[in-house]
Amino acid sequence: MSVNVANESPAALKRTPLHALHLALGARMAPFAGYDMPLNYAAGVLKEHRHTRAAASLFDTSHMGQILVRAKSGAPADAAQALERLVPADIVGLGPGRQRYTFFTNDRGGILDDLMVANLGDRYLLVVNAACKEQDLALLRDALSADCAIEATDRALIALQGPKAEAALARLAPDCARMRFMDVREMTIMGATCVVSRSGYTGEDGFEISTPPDVAREIAEGLLENPDVAPAGLAARDTLRLEAGLCLYGADLDAATSPVTAGLSWAISPARREKGQRTGGFPGAGVILGELAKGTAMHRVGLLPEAAPLSAPEHRCSRTRSGRRKIGHVTSGGFGPSLDRPIAMAYVPAALSEAGTQLFAEVRGTRLAAVVTPLPFVEHRYKRG
Repeated sequence: MSVNVANESPAALKRTPLHALHLALGARMAPFAGYDMPLNYAAGVLKEHRHTRAAASLFDTSHMGQILVRAKSGAPADAAQALERLVPADIVGLGPGRQRYTFFTNDRGGILDDLMVANLGDRYLLVVNAACKEQDLALLRDALSADCAIEATDRALIALQGPKAEAALARLAPDCARMRFMDVREMTIMGATCVVSRSGYTGEDGFEISTPPDVAREIAEGLLENPDVAPAGLAARDTLRLEAGLCLYGADLDAATSPVTAGLSWAISPARREKGQRTGGFPGAGVILGELAKGTAMHRVGLLPEAAPLSAPEHRCSRTRSGRRKIGHVTSGGFGPSLDRPIAMAYVPAALSEAGTQLFAEVRGTRLAAVVTPLPFVEHRYKRG
């Protein structure tokens, strides 16, 4: 499992609005990104994972940062243009009611954080990683305060994921059935105004529901009344996202890794590329656009290990069983319940990134054969139509 839990004092940990509900449901709690979070429930990680793939699971993602950006001029287009100074996505062309995946970059083309940007019409909602939200807030304020009002919110965030998520949420919010992948809507759920996006971090269809903190438990319990919905923790969320080939910031992505190296070129909008309407203009644009044109030395790939799971970044990859020459390293790995076998992601030289290439990984002094395989391991099942 790639979730890193810290050795923090329980008294120093923050609590999400759903904390008491986790305890009532018998969750096994653990520190994560400064919060006391549910790692898993009584059913266990494997059952939570498989239930998500078969039905629907409810995850607490309230530890994530939710930041509102408004143009001081009152014109949303001004906020979009301001945000484009920090990210390589087409925010100007992002229509109301839609959201887009992107990343903050540094001057070397590395990724400072990956995030979602949603156009709510008169404002933009940014959902950022829990461990990065303070630095992201500071970055936004330092760079955009002259043009934009930047507001950190205290809203809860609930993720409902799985093939039966639509039917479960539609009982409380029928309009959700009209949404497609990456749509965003403000809608009333159990009397509360919520922001609902059709997105998630599992590769399954589903929704993320931003709620006022004082109604989060009521809405979560309303969803859990459905027999198709079960609670799931961070551990299952991690195995699900790994099977889906989705990156975890701090493991697969960091400030020294460019989006091109990470296989995220698809998220660099055509409008921001060479010969686009607004080429560059974001930190590290010269490096990133150069990599798009010429390629990179390393690529992120999937690996199918021979037997034992690979997990830690120090698990290095070699070309031969002797392991005398390190060629790359594993960033995420573990057991893939949907495939019933170990899986991993790693960075390896471009020349060795083709599917079917045989590599070896070192695991606690033992070298284990692994085969490069395409990502994702499990097909995404988003509702795009």
